[in-house]
Amino acid sequence: MSEALNAAGGPAHDGAPEASRRPAALTLVPVADEKLATKDFKSDQEVRWCPGCGDYAILAAFQSFLPELEIPRENLVIISGIGCSSRLPYYVDSYGMHSIHGRAPAIATGLAASRPDLSVWVVTGDGDALSIGGNHLIHALRRNVNIKILLFNNRIYGLTKGQYSPTSEQGKVTKSTPFGSLDTPFNPLSLALGAEASFVARTIDSDRKHLQGVLRAAANHRGAAFIEIYQNCPIFNDDAFAPLTEPGSRDENVIRLEHGEPIRFGADAGHGLRFNSYGSLEAVDAATAGAGTLLVHDAHAPDPSYAFALSRLDSSAVARTPIGVFRQVPRPSYDDLMSEQLETARARQGDGDLAALLAGGDTWQVG
Repeated sequence: MSEALNAAGGPAHDGAPEASRRPAALTLVPVADEKLATKDFKSDQEVRWCPGCGDYAILAAFQSFLPELEIPRENLVIISGIGCSSRLPYYVDSYGMHSIHGRAPAIATGLAASRPDLSVWVVTGDGDALSIGGNHLIHALRRNVNIKILLFNNRIYGLTKGQYSPTSEQGKVTKSTPFGSLDTPFNPLSLALGAEASFVARTIDSDRKHLQGVLRAAANHRGAAFIEIYQNCPIFNDDAFAPLTEPGSRDENVIRLEHGEPIRFGADAGHGLRFNSYGSLEAVDAATAGAGTLLVHDAHAPDPSYAFALSRLDSSAVARTPIGVFRQVPRPSYDDLMSEQLETARARQGDGDLAALLAGGDTWQVG
């Protein structure tokens, strides 16, 4: 395989700073039946995050997962916005783009719609995706564009040094909220489900096996896949997810969702979930509750209200955090629908005449 373009648009060069990258005329030629390994997806760029940042773990898990796609590197594209997480495309030896704040889903939409042969991944953060990029995110999800969106959620603005973000808890004291944040935070999964996302999942940076399992499920899904990844920021919001990651507390606080499996949680798996009379989920003792009332996880339920109820558990009386695939349902992707529409138009009208189109209908000449 010839040399892959790095994330800034040009081929990798030893020692050159990231900001100096410029597009280069380079054509990648696929090599038939080439077996790729993790090392093939590591660029020559120095990885620059703060010591202990959860982004390191996500990058390593992502790079070691990519060979499973069994596609040439030139068919893999990673597009990011702005933020600490958005540096990731520099470190993966593939095509990619470090784009503009909040607009990564829009850029990825254009690419995925025009190049259905590509595997398009979006890397973003809670500030990038849910603040300036909120509008682009929800429309990419409702359109069901065939892109995979990885949202790194550390509940803080890390790149700009510790301001509160759209997912920071109410009352959060930061440099920009010295008396505590007044904002009610977004729940990213609830937002995605409200936007009719066909694939919604959550995982954690430090749980590599689980993270890669969710990536695998997203890659196999046709349409928009949204994955929230809890990611620790050791500098500005350290241990925000400690109850979910530390050995002494994680078994009690995490609900692991597996399609077709009973939902059980707690250190001894002694708790289950059921719906109450108002349609909300409640935790019950699995041994004493009626077996027929306890939930078995169904990620393929057509109605998103069940997945939505799961997404609210950490802010409800249950106060547990589910991880895994919340929803995975088939729905025509925007890319496929657009291709079908174009084919129908060509069949009816041929390739068309652009000049005639521009000069016809509602146009006229003055003078």
